[in-house]
Amino acid sequence: MTPIRVALADDQALVRGALAALLDLEPDLCVVGQAESGDEVLRVVAQSAPDVVLMDVEMPGGGGIEATVRLHERHPEVRVLVVTTFGRPGYLRRAIQAGASGFVVKDTPAHALADAVRRVHAGLRVVDPALAADSVALGDSPLTPRETEVLRAASSGATVAQLARTLHLTEGTVRNHLSSVIGKTTARNRADAVRIARDAGWL
Repeated sequence: MTPIRVALADDQALVRGALAALLDLEPDLCVVGQAESGDEVLRVVAQSAPDVVLMDVEMPGGGGIEATVRLHERHPEVRVLVVTTFGRPGYLRRAIQAGASGFVVKDTPAHALADAVRRVHAGLRVVDPALAADSVALGDSPLTPRETEVLRAASSGATVAQLARTLHLTEGTVRNHLSSVIGKTTARNRADAVRIARDAGWL
């Protein structure tokens, strides 16, 4: 039987090493490539031709969600299983919308993770059941794409003037977007809105 070829994308070398060691213990799985950033994923996939990519969410170089979108566009035959520390319902929804076939958290037992790889490879969808229920309850992000962009930029702590220059908007427009975001998230202030949106997985 030909082993399922697996690539790992995670910015923490220790995590990648542990995942590789666990998966290589399975006789029908073979780790063929590793990436430490979202930017590196496509290069690793092109070089190693995996069947399944285990993708972290929060990585430098665009992150796992963005990398999943690009991977799905260029290599639709490669399945993506998101494996993340951050079990947030919003991340789940965004990952599935980006083209991921599965979403599990990193404390998933080794045997269950290996089984998730097999199921995703077989064309099935694998989603942590508790997260799936939370995702349905939470619903879609109430923020528009532009509001999300402004809030993501604002998470750096930049001033309104700096945000306006970076985003090529007027200061008044930035203030209006931030005010709308604070209202929609029922936040106390901008920092609270960032926290709420991050916890929900909307950023």
